[in-house]
Amino acid sequence: MMTEPLFRADAYLRETDSTVLAHTPEGGIVVDASVFYPTGGGQPGDSGTISWQGGRLEIATALKVEGGGIALVPAEAAPLPPVGAQVRQSIDWARRHLHMRVHTALHLLSVVIPLPVTSGQIGAGKGRLDFDMPEAPADVPALEAALNALIARDLAVSDSWITDAELMANPGLVKTMSVMPPMGQGRVRLVRIGDAQSQIDLQPCGGTHVARTAEIGRVEFGKIEKKGKQNRRVSVILA
Repeated sequence: MMTEPLFRADAYLRETDSTVLAHTPEGGIVVDASVFYPTGGGQPGDSGTISWQGGRLEIATALKVEGGGIALVPAEAAPLPPVGAQVRQSIDWARRHLHMRVHTALHLLSVVIPLPVTSGQIGAGKGRLDFDMPEAPADVPALEAALNALIARDLAVSDSWITDAELMANPGLVKTMSVMPPMGQGRVRLVRIGDAQSQIDLQPCGGTHVARTAEIGRVEFGKIEKKGKQNRRVSVILA
């Protein structure tokens, strides 16, 4: 049961009509196309609503299911739209847009701190990356200023695709140490910040991003915490 990931072609799409393909044993609603981003890559699944003739449900999140499907998970137990029903999806746009701003800011953070990333997490208005960083940075205000300077350049954010083989031949594209990009479908999505003349970042990513860096707005550094012998967690907050 494949679901077309509409959010991947247009991260700004807020609503769509779709057809119910199946119900999961846990009560999720598998649809043929989705504007809801499913939990993955450190980014939470979208929330919102679906409606159909005779019903409406609050959706708490979305999850990937076996076979390439996406299941919309109701916020509480309630009658589900039947298989074959046409449903109208509407995401919580304010929450999604915060995720997009934070996600793009974290890509820029990995430029300002050019160290291997061990993990990351995106939230609504804040996020963090864990770095293989034995020593704490000496000048945090300088890093914050550098990050905001990149944001202010209003660089374009775009995507392209390469084959699995091309990614394997270019391991330097992968910044995360603990999680490899999803492969096995024949191709991998790359997110680029900047253009051919001013590219500052290129890495595999399946998440949603803003179209230009200035849309992120100003950010502030939060805590820098030691996590294990060599890891440090760097948090950023949308100002």
